[in-house]
Amino acid sequence: MPQKGKTRISIFIDNVVLDAFRARAEKAGAGYQTMMNEALRQYLSKAEQPVTETILRNVLRQEIPEYFRATPRRASKTRATTARRKSP
Repeated sequence: MPQKGKTRISIFIDNVVLDAFRARAEKAGAGYQTMMNEALRQYLSKAEQPVTETILRNVLRQEIPEYFRATPRRASKTRATTARRKSP
């Protein structure tokens, strides 16, 4: 009898992945399909995390310095104007 909230499907899984889940399930005394479902749930919970202020600040701290290191420096307009005024 099907369980409520679950759907029976047929999918292709790499043999090595299936073997690994079966081995882990046997060792843990659980069903391999249950373990696969739990692994998929865990993946989805991490993949759908909202971008928080903390995450955004961490990304900016990492990316902004790299961006400025990669961007060629250009003389500011003020420096160029001052240099032209000083030349004879």
